[in-house]
Amino acid sequence: MPLATLDRTPPPFFKQGPSAFTRLMFFSALAIFLMVADARWKVTQPLRAAVATVLHPVQQALLAPSRGWDRLEHYFSGMDEARAVQERAARLVTTQAERMMRMEELARENARLRALLDLRPRIEVATLSAEILYDTQDPFTRKVVIGRGASQGVVLGSPVVDEAGVLGQVTRVYPLTAEVTLVTDKDAAVPVVNVRTQQRGVAYGTAQARGMELRFMAGNADVQVGDALQTSGLDGIYPAGLPVAKVTAVDRRADSAFARIALTPLSSPDSTRHVLLLQPASSQMPARPADAASGAASVPDDKSRHGKSAHHGAAKSSHGNASGARP
Repeated sequence: MPLATLDRTPPPFFKQGPSAFTRLMFFSALAIFLMVADARWKVTQPLRAAVATVLHPVQQALLAPSRGWDRLEHYFSGMDEARAVQERAARLVTTQAERMMRMEELARENARLRALLDLRPRIEVATLSAEILYDTQDPFTRKVVIGRGASQGVVLGSPVVDEAGVLGQVTRVYPLTAEVTLVTDKDAAVPVVNVRTQQRGVAYGTAQARGMELRFMAGNADVQVGDALQTSGLDGIYPAGLPVAKVTAVDRRADSAFARIALTPLSSPDSTRHVLLLQPASSQMPARPADAASGAASVPDDKSRHGKSAHHGAAKSSHGNASGARP
């Protein structure tokens, strides 16, 4: 076979296309163009949505075993947790039932003792729920605004409590809102009693954040760290027995006759949302003797003068009759 008749072209498998650098530059430019076009004109959004729609059943099918295992594991763990919660609830119900029976027995005993001593029954205080709206803007006071006002029955001086203890006292009343001064305010004062020793005192707010102190307590007073303080009910505002604070530090200074006692309030206004307003205890207490005496002294002067003149005339006539009866 003559050499001229041979096909010298390489087979298609060995044909060389564009160079690698050319392909790199082309696809790089295409990728940059597609990214810019997608960022500016969202050209690939329909394509992406179509691909996601087509692949969604495949994804769900591939995720089905994993989700089934998770649900099965969650079911068994939930069953174990439900059993534990049920056991705790049963124990709590038993404990609460025992406490309830003790409380009922103590209430009956308290009623019998009060009847025996001829004391007044404990005051039943009316309550009103409210929600804290916001803190006041004054940085030098500790006050909050609640969403209840005079139109809902809020009165000035009403104690405010949360689930932990005494929160404060209503100091301003508006038609639809009211302003509550917290027990941590520097001008707040709450008469308290030590639960352990039954020693009375007054807890004041301090300028520090969420701080209180028990003032005017003697340096040798029986106060220990951890003592719980409750309202004494002697001010006619706070009902007796409400938790107020706990003693956190006692500093018995030698240069002062009074001890410096730091308290931590039990209520937490920063994490409390809903509160309870109590009717002031003075609204259900009998009138004080001083008030009754001042009311009796408000009789008009003309009646008093008339009574005095009548009494003087009666005494004079009786004196004349007595002198005339003598021999």
